[in-house]
Amino acid sequence: MAAVIAAEALFRTIGELTGTKIVPIAQGLALLPITDDFFDSVTDPTAPRDPDFWKLPCGFTDRLATWSQVGPTAYVEAEYFGGVGSQTAAVWIDGTIVFGPLHLAEDEPTPTAGTPISQALRHLGVRQAGKSDEFDAAGLGRHRHLKDWLD
Repeated sequence: MAAVIAAEALFRTIGELTGTKIVPIAQGLALLPITDDFFDSVTDPTAPRDPDFWKLPCGFTDRLATWSQVGPTAYVEAEYFGGVGSQTAAVWIDGTIVFGPLHLAEDEPTPTAGTPISQALRHLGVRQAGKSDEFDAAGLGRHRHLKDWLD
């Protein structure tokens, strides 16, 4: 899964999107899944690929920086199968990247500060709920597959 996460109100300011939709999650946030159609619609073929991410559209960091001038904006990627996988996250605030990109490889232990996505969510104001980490507190554990977010 690859997605942009930000305040639901921020997404209301960005206009029409092609090939994806905004999905409300918890704590006032929303998720913008990076579908193949959306990826194709926003990719700048003349921009270099960012080696820190596997699904970030070329040239899309400029858009993330612009959106972050409205409010903190995170870009996250997670790839898991059978409970094993990796994740990467970054956060932009006021047009500048302020966190990451932080990557957790498949066989790496989880840092004491939490996974990259949980740490990114903290920058968006997500707070743990009981024994849940920020990932679950934000409602990201609700679906495992990208298509389920869109249904």
